[in-house]
Amino acid sequence: MITLPVLDAKGKEVDSIKLDKEVISDKINTSLIYQAIVNLRAGQRKGLASTKTRGEVSGGGRKPWKQKGTGRARVGSSRNPLWYHGGVVFGPHPRDFSYSLPAKIKRGALKEAFSVKVSENAVKVLDDIKAPAGKTREVVSILSALGMKQSRKTPDNRCLLLLDKVDGNMARAAGNIAGLRVSRAGDTNAYELLSHKTIVCTRGALTLLLERFNK
Repeated sequence: MITLPVLDAKGKEVDSIKLDKEVISDKINTSLIYQAIVNLRAGQRKGLASTKTRGEVSGGGRKPWKQKGTGRARVGSSRNPLWYHGGVVFGPHPRDFSYSLPAKIKRGALKEAFSVKVSENAVKVLDDIKAPAGKTREVVSILSALGMKQSRKTPDNRCLLLLDKVDGNMARAAGNIAGLRVSRAGDTNAYELLSHKTIVCTRGALTLLLERFNK
């Protein structure tokens, strides 16, 4: 069983949360993580590459020369793929690269990714985090108390702030901090967890994240 300390806004431990073996994996299943990340990245592909076939290229409506009597090869259009400015054979066209993946695999990958961050001691739990004035310095002071020196220009590390819900003040306060990403625990995924060096989550966000493992 793993115990995570719960910290306040000043970095002092006020409570602790115990994670059992049903939540944290002893052996990381990298196959689940791989499948989930490939699925996510495939869905992010634009798929906008496009070429024109001989029927889509402008021009070529008139037969270049008559069929017989010239001694040259017969040609029906100056836009056939063998000619300069002709169409493209079997070229790329706009397509959707996304595909469905079983929800059980996505949940498993999320659990494995969270287990990786816990094993790296990269998960910090806050009792709560608020920015009532919507000021950047409010969030910076909390991160500094946790030992992370975040600034607008030089991020100390890539940090993911997980919340149970994101209000306008928090989004505005954290928007100017380089290297910091704010996300909802109900929307995060394995790729987002692994692509950040440190995970900072509130108690409510952690509870919501753990509930997703068992759905």
